[in-house]
Amino acid sequence: MACIEARGLRKAFGSTIALDGVDLRVEEGRIVGIIGPNGAGKSTALHAILGLIPYEGELKVLGRDPWSERDQLMRDVSFIADVAVMPRGMRVSQALDYVGGVHPRFDRGKAEGFLAKTNINRTSKVRELSKGMVTQLHLALVMAIDAKLLVLDEPTIGLDILYRKQFYDSLLNDYFDRSRTIVVTTHQVDEIQDVLTDVMFVNHGRIVMECGMEEFESRYVEVMVRPENLPAARAFKPMHERQVFGRSILLFDQANRDDLAALGDLRTPGIADLFVAVMGNHGADQ
Repeated sequence: MACIEARGLRKAFGSTIALDGVDLRVEEGRIVGIIGPNGAGKSTALHAILGLIPYEGELKVLGRDPWSERDQLMRDVSFIADVAVMPRGMRVSQALDYVGGVHPRFDRGKAEGFLAKTNINRTSKVRELSKGMVTQLHLALVMAIDAKLLVLDEPTIGLDILYRKQFYDSLLNDYFDRSRTIVVTTHQVDEIQDVLTDVMFVNHGRIVMECGMEEFESRYVEVMVRPENLPAARAFKPMHERQVFGRSILLFDQANRDDLAALGDLRTPGIADLFVAVMGNHGADQ
């Protein structure tokens, strides 16, 4: 069953087209990464999904129209942007009270259980906590909400790599249960590669690439080509070429791996490498 389904989703702000006829389907129980440059339409898509803005086209989230049925939809949805930021004057106990008051599916006992594993004092104010502790507090609040859909918009901005990793590890191990659906936008592409089940690239309000991670690993291959084999490798029409320490790395889509193996060392590309390749190819025709 589809958790999110869109047909011809469009949103314009004056003369700026933020979403340009997007068709989208996200199945239940998936972790989907929406990746794109600033201004690509990522946040606009999330705001439409959350019923925060009107839109043109068809959109169903958990079987509901998010604009006209937002109150009912929000019982099953949790939305988090930037886990490093919370009201600095708020006490930890007040944060628990607040979320308990606004979200009907919040389990305070579960949140208290997560916090018991940390050094966070219930009477502390947010301003007295380290960034890592704020992340832990935010995670405790998020993971105590029994939501069918969790939407994360650039959640780990401002965190160092240790706390970003801790955030995604906790999300995967303590929250995700294969019945929930998670949609995340981020600039920090490579570190969520192992978390995602699906990836989607967005540019100029359109989806320019989407695939499951299993397909990703079988479909795309990078070859570090020996210099004498470069002309032969280019004959297989790579989608992108880059230089690293004087060696050429060519990225291929659905190429024959046996042919390429004779030309250099093969490896699965990172999402960031594919992102650069796809954006380079689509940037030229916009």
